[in-house]
Amino acid sequence: MSHSSFVSPNTGRPVRAVLFDTFGTVVDWRSGIAQQVDAFAAERNLPLNGLAFADTWRGGYYPAMAKIKSGERDYTPLDVLHRENLENAFSAHGVDPKSISAGDVDRLNHAWEHLPGWDDSIEGLTRLKSRYVVGPLSNGNTALLVNMGKNASLPWDVVIGLDLLRTYKPNPDAYLGAARLLRLEPGEIMLAAAHNYDLKAAREAGFATGFILRATEHGPDQTTDLEAAADWDISVSSIIELAEELKV
Repeated sequence: MSHSSFVSPNTGRPVRAVLFDTFGTVVDWRSGIAQQVDAFAAERNLPLNGLAFADTWRGGYYPAMAKIKSGERDYTPLDVLHRENLENAFSAHGVDPKSISAGDVDRLNHAWEHLPGWDDSIEGLTRLKSRYVVGPLSNGNTALLVNMGKNASLPWDVVIGLDLLRTYKPNPDAYLGAARLLRLEPGEIMLAAAHNYDLKAAREAGFATGFILRATEHGPDQTTDLEAAADWDISVSSIIELAEELKV
């Protein structure tokens, strides 16, 4: 791991690795899920709207994780939570999940492994990789993230799925555990994310921070994360711009 020339104003240390929130920051989950749901529905003549279904399916994400964060439920990998939330989404959209074979529901659950990167993702990550260690620091589990990276040609150096640490962001153990796995000090890692809550937790754990604006992650009427909510080290609107700010 070579030393970089970008020193984080907040940590006072050279950044050696840039880890990324992934859903929404690196990949466009909403259109990716919507396209696959539309194809799934067309094959089976189901009355589903892909975008609305994607929003419902993703909408179960934080409530499901909240039960784990509160201790009400033991750690459960995101794949499993997605599968439970998929059945709930079918019901919410007027389709009885039991009317679809378990194998077909499982196949659709793998849609999260087939998400397109934003237009700037591959080029930006490739540039960053020339100097920094790059990888996801995502609530996704390792198999999901490895397969997503392969399918979207994301040039990761390392994949840290939080099933390795049995926790979820924004628990500080997620960030500190990732630093331990890479044998780096927290201040030598930048978290790059489109979500201010994630950056806040990363900073509290001692990380450098980079905000990437993704104003259409939730569609054209998005109301959240439309600007940096604090003085993050870097605030940009693409991963290519992040690479420029990090001098590569």
